Amino acid sequence: MRIGIIDIGTNTFNLLVASINESGMVKFIHSTKLSVRLGEGCYNNNILKDAAIERGLLAIKSHIRTAKDFNATHMIAFGTSAVRNAENKSKFINLVKDNFNLDINVIDGNKEAELIYEGVKSGLDLGKNLSLIIDIGGGSTEFIISNQEKIYWKQSIEIGAARLLEKFKPSDPIKNEEKIKIENYLEKELNELFKNLENYSIDTLIGSSGSFDTFAEMIAHKFYNPNILNGKFEYNFNMEDYRITHDQLVKSTLEERLNTKGLIEMRADMIVIASILVNLVINKLGIKNMRLSTFSLKEGVIAEIKNGKNFKINPINKN
Repeated sequence: MRIGIIDIGTNTFNLLVASINESGMVKFIHSTKLSVRLGEGCYNNNILKDAAIERGLLAIKSHIRTAKDFNATHMIAFGTSAVRNAENKSKFINLVKDNFNLDINVIDGNKEAELIYEGVKSGLDLGKNLSLIIDIGGGSTEFIISNQEKIYWKQSIEIGAARLLEKFKPSDPIKNEEKIKIENYLEKELNELFKNLENYSIDTLIGSSGSFDTFAEMIAHKFYNPNILNGKFEYNFNMEDYRITHDQLVKSTLEERLNTKGLIEMRADMIVIASILVNLVINKLGIKNMRLSTFSLKEGVIAEIKNGKNFKINPINKN
């Protein structure tokens, strides 16, 4: 089976085309992402705006066309924070079904965290020691304490980068008092995480795709060579590289970020808040090591399909 997987995120819609043969061998064929901002303007009343829904439909149409181009025979779609929290989610879900004969698997935060874990685990060796996996989305952020064997604790918190950006509306560049205000808010929201982490010994943070891809790309361009990331599913950060990059981000204007090598346009406005979140966790926990996994939810879906888990999967109309 050759399948296209769409991760319907709050900010971006991500596509992965992969094949699974009868013996369970997986081949990743193509991946791409589109900036949609499905959750734009919906955080106060949890109502998806008509313009955002229209952007979402156009993105799904584009992803299905791309999947066809790579000879996918089936499609599967997952809705995360923006979809699951929207009071009018049925409108979007029904429009997707009516227009594309595509069912959306709407998953809760716990399932999202599980799929992220399965994806990360399939891309790199987590080993026996515990790590903290973080996946920063647009609407929610997932935190998973785990090793290669199992998940010890997980939580999905509604502190995604787009949600925080809309809540705080920081200046350009962000002011120090605004940064402190965001940090204080995050400390409160992460209280349960920090309390649970007191029971575990962790010195490694694993960043799942998204913002962490951007940190790695910026660092590669600034300190090394961008080619060092080609074909890699993981990257081990030098912590001083990250600290310098974080300091650069919090001092930068949007225009400066748009002209920064390795920083793609769709992340330019949210990467500062994402970095504030990561830096807070690093300092709070005394993190000594940070790793990137380019695998996330989509790859986790592949892992679960291999293991016989059932999702709503739709054949692609060949026309």
